[in-house]
Amino acid sequence: GLGLVAGAGAHARDQAAGAVGMGIVSRGTVSATIGTSGVVFAATDRPALDPRGRVHTFCHAIPGRWHVMGVTQAAGLSLRWFRDTFTASSTGAPESYDHLTAEAAKAPPGSDGLLWTPYLMGERTPHLDGSARGALVGITASHTRGHIVRAILEGVAFSLRDTFTLFKEMNVPVECIRLGGGGARSPLWRQIQADVYGHAVEIVEAEEGAAYGAALLAAVGAGVWRSVDAACAAAVRVASQIDPQPAGVETLNASYTAFRRVYPATRQIFTPSASS
Repeated sequence: GLGLVAGAGAHARDQAAGAVGMGIVSRGTVSATIGTSGVVFAATDRPALDPRGRVHTFCHAIPGRWHVMGVTQAAGLSLRWFRDTFTASSTGAPESYDHLTAEAAKAPPGSDGLLWTPYLMGERTPHLDGSARGALVGITASHTRGHIVRAILEGVAFSLRDTFTLFKEMNVPVECIRLGGGGARSPLWRQIQADVYGHAVEIVEAEEGAAYGAALLAAVGAGVWRSVDAACAAAVRVASQIDPQPAGVETLNASYTAFRRVYPATRQIFTPSASS
């Protein structure tokens, strides 16, 4: 087996509750969550099935609705791996994420041509390939540590964009994108995601995710609200919106095109018999 789908059911339930907590309940609403893994989760009013199994479709928490999600195996894990492996403070402890992202903010969008594919644990969406390998491509003597960190942040966002690309192929609408998980706490990563997706992104007030969604579902069950839609309308509030910056969108569109070429090339290296 590929070793990629074990626990997918539990992951789906966690994401389903988290989606309710972020108000991802109606057609066109989508969440992009960066934790250890990364998940793009869309609410739909019909089953959206990919015959190649690159995304997963399940029943929504709301009867009669569905959700479809794509998964990046090593999203936040990519940044944690880099921090734990290559950074250390004077005390020997890893440097803070804030320090690393501050360095990354000094590098320009596109990381001066540096690309990262976050396939540290194989990949689910869109490749469904347990043998996929991560890669840092295009490095030169002029690149700094900040460039590398920014390339990691951008590469994770590119990988999540792969799910949005599949959604477009599958006619899954995307009208509202809300960010969640630890990655949503970084102002830089928020802006990178807005620019990579080419779409405004929202941050909701409640950070509790799945626990908040589970509480809303329990409240509906107890009769506090008549429906999950009503609960979300009353209790899920948007704290801020980040709009894409045209210059960043243009640069990162070009970088995404290059990013899409990396996996087929590295697959040829690590799987010589691969045909593509």
